[in-house]
Amino acid sequence: MAPSFLSFVSLYGIYLRRCFATSGLTSQFIDIDDHTTIHLWAPNPDHQTPQQQKPSLLLLHGFGPSAMWQWRRQAQFFSPHFHVYVPDLVFFGDSTTKSKERSEVFQAVSMGKLMEKLQVKKYHVMGTSYGGFVAYHMAKLWPEKVEKVVIASSGVNMRKADNMELLQRANVENVEEIMLPETATQLRTLTRLAISRRFTMVPDFFWKDVINS
Repeated sequence: MAPSFLSFVSLYGIYLRRCFATSGLTSQFIDIDDHTTIHLWAPNPDHQTPQQQKPSLLLLHGFGPSAMWQWRRQAQFFSPHFHVYVPDLVFFGDSTTKSKERSEVFQAVSMGKLMEKLQVKKYHVMGTSYGGFVAYHMAKLWPEKVEKVVIASSGVNMRKADNMELLQRANVENVEEIMLPETATQLRTLTRLAISRRFTMVPDFFWKDVINS
């Protein structure tokens, strides 16, 4: 991994943190139970007043980097109108657990516990990709708490045949080679499948920087 002053990923991370901070959000760690700690960007409770009554919006990121990398523009746009909460899902970013659970339902339950800890009684949920699965289960588990739900680019009705077709397009045998890239070549394949724009001129050291960060 390159030193931070030479790493584009590290420098961009500094820029992202500044964007979240200027949107009125602070980096926080919340223990939701004895096993799990969630990192999130959320309004500073010490700076909120009764006059700041706004609806609450929970943003759930997709599979890959931490939430900060996926919700920067939305956090900036929505923060004047909503109390915005941007957590790292468990196993992503700085959220950790000792639990052996790995399902989307476990993620949904963890996010529900998080909102309880934050004393947010009702909220809207927006989930993209993997976060869409989590948003779906949250709405199913707590219809009295979850108000409006937005699910974007998420295969909540995905079939086994869809996964097989994805493996064929990527020319790999295991989905982990796509979703958990360990080499520059694997990460380049993932971006080719996920993004319409081609990044053929991006050098390997950049992809390695992304993987190691």
